[in-house]
Amino acid sequence: MKRIGLFLIGILLLLTSCAPKPKEEIVQNPDETDEQEISIVPSYQLSNDNYKMLLPFRPSKARGVVVNQLRNRLDIEEMEDGLRRHSTEFFDPNKYYYEEGQYLTASTVYDWLGRFPTEEQLDREVQKEIAYRKKNKLNYDEEQIRASFQQGLNPPLEEEGATEEDYRASPRYLSHILEQNFLERKDDAVELVGVSIGIAIKSEYSFEAEGKGPYYESISEKEMLQEGKDVAQKVLERVRKIEGLENVPIMFALYHEETESSPVPGNFVAKTLVSEGDMMIGDWENTQEEYVLFPSDQAKKDYFDDYEMLKSFGQGIAEYFPNYVGYIGEGFYLNDELRKLTIEIPLEFYGAAEVVGFTQYTYGLIKNIFPNQYDIEVKISSTDKLESFIYREAGEEEPSVHILH
Repeated sequence: MKRIGLFLIGILLLLTSCAPKPKEEIVQNPDETDEQEISIVPSYQLSNDNYKMLLPFRPSKARGVVVNQLRNRLDIEEMEDGLRRHSTEFFDPNKYYYEEGQYLTASTVYDWLGRFPTEEQLDREVQKEIAYRKKNKLNYDEEQIRASFQQGLNPPLEEEGATEEDYRASPRYLSHILEQNFLERKDDAVELVGVSIGIAIKSEYSFEAEGKGPYYESISEKEMLQEGKDVAQKVLERVRKIEGLENVPIMFALYHEETESSPVPGNFVAKTLVSEGDMMIGDWENTQEEYVLFPSDQAKKDYFDDYEMLKSFGQGIAEYFPNYVGYIGEGFYLNDELRKLTIEIPLEFYGAAEVVGFTQYTYGLIKNIFPNQYDIEVKISSTDKLESFIYREAGEEEPSVHILH
């Protein structure tokens, strides 16, 4: 009986140790009595590069704007993920919590993404608003009305009757402004301690003029950088007037948006940190990163060794699998060094055994061909679903394999 009792006690202790940790509750907006919110602190962090996020999750106040502004789905994902990745340099994931932007609203972002009015447009809109207010016997301040129509950060253009030359001379450079917040725990509350703002600038401007088009105007990287830096300074001056953001450090990062049909996303090209309360942006740090498609002429020209490795990988598969048609690879390079390689292999399978055999063979090729100096991810799919997944982190010897059936 004693043995049984001790055994049961041991099981109870084991279950207790494995049970989820009690929820930690903290207060958001501790200084605002009417707007205090209770949040839950997650017990676990996925990795040292990932931020903990408070629960319940609060979506961005500008939620959904990015979908209407960035035309390439890959840009939508990379701008958010990349901004958070660059933020880790200034806001430590082991010290701070992450939250989507809570200060820039959708209406504010849309206003800022518009065009600055010409003098004629401004006078016309102001007089129209004043006439409306007089008709409805409403009070008005002409200076405030005038200021409300001067929010757009894109260059002015009288679009009605504008020619192709007019549009080319005045492109819409700015396509999106993304805010991310970083919070620090202080006793039983969290406080905002930092903000990251991503500014997306187009690499190609498309437009229609005089009933014709679409036309396309390429934007050089030099032009894009200059416009992006000018926009960032204007955004800083406006953000400092928002209650709660007057004194926090703000990281700005410029994102080079890709064309709509690009098979790879764009990339961040520069970043800077503005200290507490500062009203001027100082020096910018250029970021040497890019996404490269494999196979492609660019990959062959700029990263020939990696191009040849992937070519050997494809030839190795084709030798034993006659229904193999090719792969699509994407390399993420930082300072001209490959940091992550993603490979997608579409294949027509006729049974579970074929999936297992193909995955085993691909696993061997990964070990034999690719060095473990960077992350590698291989997705093997059929016509309607992902069949298997192989992943290896940089520095690891053995890849992880998941067969999904």
